[in-house]
Amino acid sequence: MASTVPCGILSPSPPPPAVWPPLDFALGALACCAACVFTNPLEVVKTRLQLQGELRAQGSYQRHYRGVLQALWVVGRTDGLRGLQKGLSVGLIYQGVMNGVRLGSYSYCETLGITLFPGGSLVAGAGAGALGALIASPAYLIKTHLQAQTVEAIAVGHQHNHLGVSDAFVTIYRREGLIGLWRGVNGAVPRVMVGSAAQLATFTTAKNWVSHSQWFSPNSRLTALIAAMISGVAVAISMTPFDVISTRLYNQPVDEFQRGQLYQGFSDCVLKVWRAEGPLGLYKGMGPVFLRLAPHTVLSMLFWDLMRQQAIKDKQSQESN
Repeated sequence: MASTVPCGILSPSPPPPAVWPPLDFALGALACCAACVFTNPLEVVKTRLQLQGELRAQGSYQRHYRGVLQALWVVGRTDGLRGLQKGLSVGLIYQGVMNGVRLGSYSYCETLGITLFPGGSLVAGAGAGALGALIASPAYLIKTHLQAQTVEAIAVGHQHNHLGVSDAFVTIYRREGLIGLWRGVNGAVPRVMVGSAAQLATFTTAKNWVSHSQWFSPNSRLTALIAAMISGVAVAISMTPFDVISTRLYNQPVDEFQRGQLYQGFSDCVLKVWRAEGPLGLYKGMGPVFLRLAPHTVLSMLFWDLMRQQAIKDKQSQESN
């Protein structure tokens, strides 16, 4: 991703200069945390829209949220400006851990030359995404609970009524044990695998294509920006159905045996949503998903690429001295 030599899309690009792995993990985490601060209000709205009318036919429930702008206004009016940043602290934990692992692992795959093989970018992106999602799943669970939580007048989905991030972790651990903190991971892993594969593969390919076209000077920031914009569109389109399923699995209530009361797993959730809400039920919240994922992808990929380029330049400068 940080290659300084323009190359064609039909010919594989050489492996980029290596960044010290711990530094690469930190850069990936920092880039996505910076993007999260700007896009978290859209994540709150997306969660509410995806839970609205859960397992109910269209027209049979009250719609508190009717679109992105109206939902932002309703949340801001009812919960205040702080309500638009619900779950931000644990969201930053999730972004830092998940994307630090994901982007750092993908970069390491690049250094090993795995992405040079046909389909290597997709495989590396999916594998890195699965690893990141697995490790960071408890943070996403808490984030979903907190972002769905609101006053009764505009509540949608199950309300867990946590007092805060630490209370949520302690409550779930005491009630369900350590395994309970990973409830819903079966929806999170395929979600991030698809999104990560689409994001990293399209970003790499688009960046090579823009560089080969020689529209801008070598190492121009516009190259990474355009590649990130293309990547953001691909992520939003491919990821939305998996995002809906993941939100539903994370937020569902559990019985006395710690089993989900609404869904038994990923495939059961897909079938129930399809039957009750129709195929468009899998695309609930597509507007905020796109409005969140597109700028988040653009910002995180741009920040990450620029910081990696600077780290590589600093390393080369030290070596030359």
